[in-house]
Amino acid sequence: MSRYLIYFNQAWVGEHSEAWFAARGPLARAVVEEMKAAGVYVFAGGLEEDPEDAFSADATRGTLTFTDGPYVPNPQFLGGFTVIDVADEQAARHWAGKVAGACGWPQEVRRFKR
Repeated sequence: MSRYLIYFNQAWVGEHSEAWFAARGPLARAVVEEMKAAGVYVFAGGLEEDPEDAFSADATRGTLTFTDGPYVPNPQFLGGFTVIDVADEQAARHWAGKVAGACGWPQEVRRFKR
């Protein structure tokens, strides 16, 4: 089994009405329930949409420093992710397609190092 990260950049979401987003919630939750039933679900979640709500921890200079806000201001930032544990890339593609379809925006998929 291999773990895969299925994720999206917040900029990929696009502009949609509140009703459109409300209709996507049940679809996404149904895919998560399907993953749980199939035994491939590890974790999933959306992140706060304002990157200014983030904070950074940096110990590269020998002293731990915390800074409010993102480590590097960037218009592209992680919006949410799902971690699955599946037999192969084919299965990862299957679940990524279901997530993309339910959410209504692209998803990127990467395998965790073994």
